Amino acid sequence: MRRDVKNRFLAGHALVTLALLALPACAAGQSGIDATKLLADVRALSADSMEGRRTGTPGSERARRFLDRAFAQAGIEPMAASYRHTFAVASRDSARIDGINMIGRIRGADTSRIIVLTAHYDHLGRRGNDIFNGADDNASGVAALLALARSFAAAAPRHTLVFAALDAEEMGLQGARAFVANPPVALGSIAININLDMVSRSEKDELWVAGTHHYAFLRPFVERMAAQARVKLQIGHDLPGTGSNDWTTASDHGPFHARGIPFLYFGVEDHADYHRATDDPDRVDADFYARAVTTILEAVRALDADLDTLVPRRD
Repeated sequence: MRRDVKNRFLAGHALVTLALLALPACAAGQSGIDATKLLADVRALSADSMEGRRTGTPGSERARRFLDRAFAQAGIEPMAASYRHTFAVASRDSARIDGINMIGRIRGADTSRIIVLTAHYDHLGRRGNDIFNGADDNASGVAALLALARSFAAAAPRHTLVFAALDAEEMGLQGARAFVANPPVALGSIAININLDMVSRSEKDELWVAGTHHYAFLRPFVERMAAQARVKLQIGHDLPGTGSNDWTTASDHGPFHARGIPFLYFGVEDHADYHRATDDPDRVDADFYARAVTTILEAVRALDADLDTLVPRRD
């Protein structure tokens, strides 16, 4: 994630355990969130062996091997010969680097309008002896993406969902730019982008959702979801002229917005470990994370169920 919020909060949180969490009844079961698996996926993606998942490195390839298996196990089907969609990355020294987006889908009965769910899997890599594991940024979003896929594989969506773990976000949203430049589905068929970037910890129990300033027709829906959310679902961080507090172009929803595609971006404010080597899996707030992902799942399910009413068709 490429943002620096002015009012940072200190991370006072519970340590992660892989014990089964006590979730509300509707968050458990066949089509809910498996909290143990959610945390296990964060740990796998942010392990030292992934070496910070920097684009074009062996650690990035290890992450893709994990995602190859995880996508298949979650019930996501490839949209081409494989999940891997390669693109050229612009680098400062002009050396060729390949970025690779991981893309698949879960089919719905209605294929005319598609919901695209995104989360970037790359991070900052190594700097000297330090490994920037990026547990919150953004192993948390990718693990949430997998959790949502498992839920929709168990209880099918009404509309086709595209799941995209994007590369090179930390290098200027290049994976998202490549996606919209060469989309796996017709760009006009994408009704909305749901982007997940840093969703696993908040001392204030706050999960922010941005996008309703630009797409005001989404605000009543988000307000209804906030009223029943399992975390404090806050609306904002998308007001032009507010500098670093405006997240409109801060993550992979930006290139979708630039093409006129509505978005909702779920994320937390920056914390003391943001873009530091201390962003490790033991800093994740397990209880908050499970409730945040459950909140996102409930929002996506409600959006999918009533998409034509909630999101107008674009000309």
